[in-house]
Amino acid sequence: MSIQSICRYIYILIFSMVMVSMVTTALAQTDAGTPDTTSLAKVKKTDSSGHQLCLGVDLVHPVQNWYYNDRHSYEFQSDYYLRNEFYAAMELGWGGSDVNYTDLRYNTKNDFLRLGFNKALLPRDRPADWDMMLFGLRIAAAHVSRSPATYNIPDSVWGNTRDTTVAHAKPFMAIWVELTMGMRVAVWNNFVAGWNLRGKIMMNSKSFSNLSPLYIAGYGRGDKNTAFDFNLYISYCIRWKRKSLMAPPATESSKEDLPPATGKSKG
Repeated sequence: MSIQSICRYIYILIFSMVMVSMVTTALAQTDAGTPDTTSLAKVKKTDSSGHQLCLGVDLVHPVQNWYYNDRHSYEFQSDYYLRNEFYAAMELGWGGSDVNYTDLRYNTKNDFLRLGFNKALLPRDRPADWDMMLFGLRIAAAHVSRSPATYNIPDSVWGNTRDTTVAHAKPFMAIWVELTMGMRVAVWNNFVAGWNLRGKIMMNSKSFSNLSPLYIAGYGRGDKNTAFDFNLYISYCIRWKRKSLMAPPATESSKEDLPPATGKSKG
């Protein structure tokens, strides 16, 4: 069994364990939230953390674009706080690669989208505490376009070369899943910084086994079934209170319940 197959099975096992843990936790919370018929009243637990929407940009891949001449990519991310320390997450971007060997030339370009969630691992110190350690799951898809690939065949007699097309232009989809782990901290006002480690498993690598892309933006090497990546994000977060936490406006009945104002007595 190859190392790639072992890594693939390890990630599938970890994914299964995480899903089982989430279901178990949800069932436990459901059982704990079942109202006791012997009690006269049940106080409903409210999430006092409010809303948060963060929009960010990745800083690692622009640096890699400067270092690698044959590939490029750009990534952006957003997440929205739901409840109980769960965050809906979305990431998108684009990029491509250029293969320009002495005997083979072709290029690819793609855009990608990731959808999933993050879960904070540590409890908050207070409702306004948004620093966190997190893990997450993603399902990702990329639309990849590959140009015709030409192969240079040298003539052993005359010394010249001629180009022969070995693969026609082809679009295809790349689909993979990710496990993420990272942290995020506030740096200044509503700006936050954070990093993510990503383990990725390609789900449909056979769809481009004939001539795989050198690089798929958002994933990595196109000829690998597993990939690892690192992101460093700087984000701006917009926060507002939940309606359930806002003070209700005064009504006529509440005004009538107020005690009458006492004036000063004359003389």
